[in-house]
Amino acid sequence: MDYLIYIVLGILQGFTEPLPISSSGHIFLFKNIFNTNMFHDLNFEIIANFGSFLAILFIFRKEIIDLVNAFFSFIFNKKKRNVTKDKFRYCIYLIISTIPVGILGFLLKDVVEDKLQNMKFLGFTFLLTALMLFLIRNKNGTKEDKDITLKDAIVIGLIQMITIMPGISRSGTVLVACLICGLSRKTALKYTFILYFPISVATMLLGVSDLIEAGNLASLAIPYLSGMIASLVVTYFTYNWLSELVKKGKLWKFSIYCICLAIFIFIYFR
Repeated sequence: MDYLIYIVLGILQGFTEPLPISSSGHIFLFKNIFNTNMFHDLNFEIIANFGSFLAILFIFRKEIIDLVNAFFSFIFNKKKRNVTKDKFRYCIYLIISTIPVGILGFLLKDVVEDKLQNMKFLGFTFLLTALMLFLIRNKNGTKEDKDITLKDAIVIGLIQMITIMPGISRSGTVLVACLICGLSRKTALKYTFILYFPISVATMLLGVSDLIEAGNLASLAIPYLSGMIASLVVTYFTYNWLSELVKKGKLWKFSIYCICLAIFIFIYFR
């Protein structure tokens, strides 16, 4: 039964992480519907997130390697600066887009956990996610990677700040911000998921100490691994599905899902 439940949780994480429907919001919802220890296992959340991280890292492995090489080549190899300056600037913009949500998350972590963790608020944030996705349904800019500006990076970073609230999808919000800034759908999708890495790494590092201190890792190693693999595999295929929907301009369909989910929450937890 442990194997089955952790695999189901891994599938839930893998399916909701790439999609603009908030994985954290879904996990919080399931915790309140199914009040079992499995859904309150914070250590497994770290493991499942790591599975999603590995899947997205695999998908963008070439882009990540290319950006890292360009970043350090620009710094240490003067001869290559003209060739690598656009990618170096792209890396700097990623850092700039990460800073606001990192600072806000650090300052308001306790407020989010204590004040915003309730079901009515979750319902409203799902509605907000639905509204954002619907408003950009026809957006498709022309900017490519090299056309992204400092202003774009700042705007995307500031809009991303609202994702510290449960129920606000990080991927959905950043996609919306990118499209508002005039990025093409392909460019917006790439920027969204490359931006996922620094935030995900920071989140996992914060949880590592709790993971190490846990005394049950040995006994749950195989169930945890099963769930992580499920998360990895499902994240990979879900991202590919999302990619096709973004290219076709069909993100608005997720707004319908978020509205239905919000209605369910308001009725079920009235």
